[in-house]
Amino acid sequence: MSADGFHVHGPHDHKLEHAQQGGHGDHGGAGMVNQIAMFTAIIATVGAIFSYMGGATQANAGLYKNNAAIKKTEASNQWNYYQSKSTKQSLAELARDLAPAERKEELQGKVERYEKEKGEIKTVADKLEAEATEWEHQSDEQMHQHHRWAQATTALQVAIALAAIALLTKKKWLEYAMFVVGALGTAVGVAALLHL
Repeated sequence: MSADGFHVHGPHDHKLEHAQQGGHGDHGGAGMVNQIAMFTAIIATVGAIFSYMGGATQANAGLYKNNAAIKKTEASNQWNYYQSKSTKQSLAELARDLAPAERKEELQGKVERYEKEKGEIKTVADKLEAEATEWEHQSDEQMHQHHRWAQATTALQVAIALAAIALLTKKKWLEYAMFVVGALGTAVGVAALLHL
C-alpha cells in the first residue's frame, strides 16, 4: 500500500484473497471441487454398503447351495434305501411264488410290509428332493442379487474415477458423466434391494 492509500494487488495476492473468501469469482472452480468432493464421499459410502451386501448375498448363495447338496445326498440315501427294500420285496415275491402253500401267507405278509415301507421311504425321499430344489432356487436368487450388488458397486467405482478425472481436468461434461453413472449405480443398487 502506498502513502496515499492506493494498493496494487499482484496475481498471487488476488488468488489468496479469493481463496479466503471461498473462491467466489473463480468461475465456479471451487464450487465444482466442493460438489465433486461431496458426491465422491456419498458415493463411496453407498458403494461400501453395496459391496457389503454383495458379499453377504454371495455367502448366502454358497450356504444355500451347500444345504441343497446336503438334502440331495439325504434324498439319494433314501432312494438307495428304497431300492434295497424293493430288492427285498422282489426276493420275498420270488420266495412266495416258489414256496409251499403253507408258507405263502407268511411271505405275502413280508411282501406287503416291504411295499408299505417303500411307500414311506418314497415320501421322505420326495420331500428331501423338494427341499433340495427349494435350496437351489434360493441359492440362484441370492446369486442374482449378488450380481446386481456387484454391478451397482462397479458403477459407483466408475463414478468415483470419473470424479477424480473431472477434478483434474476441470471438464464439466465429465462431472455430468460422473453424476449419470453414479445415479445408474444407485438405481441398480435399489433394484438389488428390491430383489429385481
